[in-house]
Amino acid sequence: MKRPSDHKPNRGKPSRDKPSRERSLRDDKDNPEGYRLNKFIAHAGLCSRREAAEWVKAGKIKVNGKVEKNPAVLVSRDDNVEYQGNRVLIEDKMVYILMNKPKDTITTVSDDKNRRTVMDLLQGKVDVRLYPVGRLDRNTTGLLLLTNDGELTKKLTHPSHEVKKIYHVFLDREFAEKDLAKLRKGIKLEDGFIKPDKVDPVKNAGANEVGVEIHSGRNRIVRRMFEALDYRVLKLDRVYFAGLTKKDLPRGRFRHLTEREIIMLKHFT
Repeated sequence: MKRPSDHKPNRGKPSRDKPSRERSLRDDKDNPEGYRLNKFIAHAGLCSRREAAEWVKAGKIKVNGKVEKNPAVLVSRDDNVEYQGNRVLIEDKMVYILMNKPKDTITTVSDDKNRRTVMDLLQGKVDVRLYPVGRLDRNTTGLLLLTNDGELTKKLTHPSHEVKKIYHVFLDREFAEKDLAKLRKGIKLEDGFIKPDKVDPVKNAGANEVGVEIHSGRNRIVRRMFEALDYRVLKLDRVYFAGLTKKDLPRGRFRHLTEREIIMLKHFT
């Protein structure tokens, strides 16, 4: 582990010296200077650089057995960086997986009750450690993105980006016109007001099937909206997420994103 250089360039004329250690940092795996600690954590896919810096300042990160509170300290792959007792390992390549999540599957990296998780579906098929972007309830099916790109994860889950999601909702009875009008105007839940971006009956489907477009990431928000109107959600399927759809992706299967999709998520979502 190295401390950032205190060297200051000559302001009187252009310096011919080598650039400072901080400015010479690159994302290249062969960078001899190492990585700033917050960048190292972000590259491991745990969070964004900004959030990683907050973790460091809060004393949540250890480097070689000691708490390190300086996000700019330089670390290498040989240093033992730990978060919550687990070693943080940096990945050389970013991986982006789109999954059509099946029912009875937990959206977590592991489960202490030995229930099936989304990671079990990737077992032996992906050679890097990935993390789900957001969550889907155990019995909610549909689109789920998994990646080791902490910056993108932060972007897609932060409320300010208002990432578009569409759900196909199956109710226990016909959805009444009066309740459709109520939902379009918005309703008050125990944790505040919620108004979907769009609500419509699903075309050429049963009278109990509704399409909901929403950008809120609040816990169980779609189910709770209908429960507040005295409906029970029998089935909930996410069919659209941040510009991605389930086209040609069967339930329980996954695929790698195309380069075009990655660019869309990073720059246009």
